[in-house]
Amino acid sequence: MRTVRLGGVLAPTRRLALCWLRRQARRFADALDPDPYVPWVPARALYLAPVGGRRDAPAELRSWAGSVREHDYALGRLAEGLPYEFVARDTASWYGLVMRPLTPAPAPAYIPVSVSVPLSSLR
Repeated sequence: MRTVRLGGVLAPTRRLALCWLRRQARRFADALDPDPYVPWVPARALYLAPVGGRRDAPAELRSWAGSVREHDYALGRLAEGLPYEFVARDTASWYGLVMRPLTPAPAPAYIPVSVSVPLSSLR
């Protein structure tokens, strides 16, 4: 297994960290599964892949980016001083969205948060 870190940021608040991570989830989903109606795509360059029991990481990333319930859970974990991780999988790779507080306990109102987006490829 190989892990590649695709990005990260130090955010001054949990909500800003979550906002950044939501944008990254949408960006990765669009990169993995672009809209076939976007004008820059040449004609017949993209086609539908058979679903056949395969996991759809772009759909999972988009679903996570729009899930208020999952975001509330992530913010709650960070408020308790615990890390949060979401993993989307497809047939070849795992895409993890990770947030972790940089302070051990929720003492101040200002809690710096580290956010990263690792990509783990299965071989």
